[in-house]
Amino acid sequence: MNRLFLGVAGWCVALAMFFPILWMFLTGFKTEITAVATPPAVFFKPTLENYSAVLQRADYVQFALNSVIVSLGSTFAALLLGVPAAYAMAFFPNRRTKDILLWMLSTKMLPAVGVLIPIYLLWRSLGLMDTRIGLILIDSISVLPIVVWMLFSFFREVPREILEASRMDGVSQLEELLYVLLPLSGPGIAATALLSIILCWNESFWSLNLTTVKAATLTAFTASFADPEGLFWAKLSAASTLAVAPILTFGWISQRNLARGLSFGAVK
Repeated sequence: MNRLFLGVAGWCVALAMFFPILWMFLTGFKTEITAVATPPAVFFKPTLENYSAVLQRADYVQFALNSVIVSLGSTFAALLLGVPAAYAMAFFPNRRTKDILLWMLSTKMLPAVGVLIPIYLLWRSLGLMDTRIGLILIDSISVLPIVVWMLFSFFREVPREILEASRMDGVSQLEELLYVLLPLSGPGIAATALLSIILCWNESFWSLNLTTVKAATLTAFTASFADPEGLFWAKLSAASTLAVAPILTFGWISQRNLARGLSFGAVK
């Protein structure tokens, strides 16, 4: 009975979380009049005019390409910095290690708008405005604390005896990291990378404030349909569906690997 109750409760929560996405998807196939009808129209004649209008108004492929490049580039940069940092703190800790980890995590509590002006002025002076490199830099900095925390937790689960055995065989610290620790922590690193890609894909604040056309991502593509004349819900829903469809598909495909990575080391 308890299993049945938990199963039903789980499905109810899952459906409640998925319903806004489903409603957005359906609204993209409505006319503007049907989209704002009261009560909401559940049965309607679908149309593709919103998707056609969205694709004609903006170069979707360019925005999507920017999102892919920025997400992958930011994740690669964050892992490039996060892996050695987590390795050092996990296996060579000192009395300040916990303070450093807490300080890094505390930076996520700072609203991004609080540092917008200095970042904007710095990026402008460096010529990084509306560039993919500039967006990759700020996104990798934003996601780096989470990457370090996750990798630190995964590295701590690796048995120290394995590393000690490798050191007795004469491997250097770099070889230990590359050829021993990274293969052992593969699932955890993959989970960290997947989560980083999702976070960078969904990031909108910096994309809206540091880009205009050339490096704008799909979050800026979606925001462009909030017209000053009013919100066109059907077109906005179609644009939002096109923006989230790639990352949702990616998430569904990789969910098993993500769950496996997040549970890495849970059972020894």
